[in-house]
Amino acid sequence: MSYSRFFFSCKRKGFVSIMVASIMAFTYFFTSIGMVYSKENDLEAIDVEVSATDLGISSKSCVLMEATTGTILYDKAKDERVSPASITKIMTLLLIFEELEKGNITMDEEVITSAYAKSMGGSQVFLEEGEKQNVETLIKCIVVASGNDACVAMAEHIAGSEGEFVARMNEKAKELGMNNTNFEDCSGLSDSDNHYTSAYDVALMSRELSVKYPEIHNYSSIWMENITHKTDKGESEFGLSNTNKLLKQYPYATGLKTGSTSKAKYCVSATAKKDNIELIAVVMAAPNYKVRFSEAETLLKYGYGVCKLYSDENRSFKEYIKIDGGVSEKVKVMAKETFNYVSTTEEDLGSVEKTVVYNKKVVAPIKKGDTLGKIEYFIGNKSIGWVDVVACKSVEKADFTNTLKKIFTKYIL
Repeated sequence: MSYSRFFFSCKRKGFVSIMVASIMAFTYFFTSIGMVYSKENDLEAIDVEVSATDLGISSKSCVLMEATTGTILYDKAKDERVSPASITKIMTLLLIFEELEKGNITMDEEVITSAYAKSMGGSQVFLEEGEKQNVETLIKCIVVASGNDACVAMAEHIAGSEGEFVARMNEKAKELGMNNTNFEDCSGLSDSDNHYTSAYDVALMSRELSVKYPEIHNYSSIWMENITHKTDKGESEFGLSNTNKLLKQYPYATGLKTGSTSKAKYCVSATAKKDNIELIAVVMAAPNYKVRFSEAETLLKYGYGVCKLYSDENRSFKEYIKIDGGVSEKVKVMAKETFNYVSTTEEDLGSVEKTVVYNKKVVAPIKKGDTLGKIEYFIGNKSIGWVDVVACKSVEKADFTNTLKKIFTKYIL
């Protein structure tokens, strides 16, 4: 039956039928939408259900996320609290890279292993008390070999103690909107019921690490590498072997981190990149390690099958806009950020057009980075999003002397 005939019949059956038909149409419209846009710098994940497809995921929970925009392409029990095991280390790595960005530590800076760090059980790289390793080596030990001892050594080096470092981890989790997460250690060794996360929260912190610090993939994609232990006993080689077997199983895999304990079962946060689209597939509490990787691969293949990304990286364009009352009469502008748009429909991304709209009147003073307009993007008549247009430099307000000088230059010279 056509929609026109359907609504006509509803009209004859009275107000209740009309309301039901309206709700059905409303639902049909919104569930058919498979697109989203995002301002990249905000790094806010956007929860959009684009498919009701059943991928047959047997693991307890999962999330498939497009990394640039944070669009959720698929999920199962995404907010259910689960034990994270060594996936905890994603947050540890995120804080390490933040410290590197701030200049508080450097890659070649030496870190001394404490007796407490050495005492860590589980997965480790067998650091000795007093052993010195640089930050870059310890990053490799954490992300490639999942070394608990390396994790604690870095936590103590950055924050003075593991406890203080964990407090920072929980602060960062709140900042990212990880509402179903609480950490009790920096490595994931804890089997406490108070050490938990969710598939969605893992995707959030994975995205933050991967998008803000893409260099992490230089380390998470290492398959095997040796490090050198230097202690009072002499030097010895130790081989790091990546716990993420998806690197060999799936050609587009770039990382990121695995985890497993008897309580958490088998987990993975898998990143991949294909055709400039980066996806994050999180699988939690898989029954065995083979299922962990096979279901992550299933999610990634599904994502690349439905996901297309439009990206406008042309942030600089030769545009100047007029300023009233400034020491300069005009200022150059640029797009604040790269525009990205994720589509899961058959729409033609080659037909995207953009329109620049400036504020009606710009009056000095203005600061570099002030918003002076926007670039809006369209497919046909449909707006798919925008980015702000900002000033490339500051312009001060003209004083009396500046005004006289401009008058003299314009009308006399």
